[in-house]
Amino acid sequence: MDTETQKAICRLLEDAGATYRTVHHEPTYTSEDSARVRGEDVRVGGKALLIKTGDMFRLFVLSAALRLDSGAIKKRFGAKKIRFARPEELKELTGLVPGSVPPFGVPVLPFELYVDESITQNDRIAFNAGSLTDSIIMPVEDYLRVAKPEVFRFSVGGE
Repeated sequence: MDTETQKAICRLLEDAGATYRTVHHEPTYTSEDSARVRGEDVRVGGKALLIKTGDMFRLFVLSAALRLDSGAIKKRFGAKKIRFARPEELKELTGLVPGSVPPFGVPVLPFELYVDESITQNDRIAFNAGSLTDSIIMPVEDYLRVAKPEVFRFSVGGE
């Protein structure tokens, strides 16, 4: 079932002439579950995190196989503290639940968008498109062209 967010993403991608495919699947609550139902490596997954840096929420996207390096974000934005949006804040600001946030800022979601360098190391990106049951898989080159994020390193770890 298409959500308003998914429709907005698809319109944006179509208007930009981007290649993508949608996958409707069982609800997924972890990056590993999402990768399994999409038939993709977990590294291809784009994990979108809404984070408050100082007094502003920003959207950060990194490979689902990695962890957030909060120190890199604090340093980049000169913030003493950062924190994830609480579920109720996420719902209020986006209308979405945790795990369903797509990796798009303006015009899909009203946030500045930052992408970790790990995303650029794959040829595809897969992500939840506004629900826990709908995903989009597309070439990273098209994603970066359409989403227009600022790219820097803010991930650590991996398997």
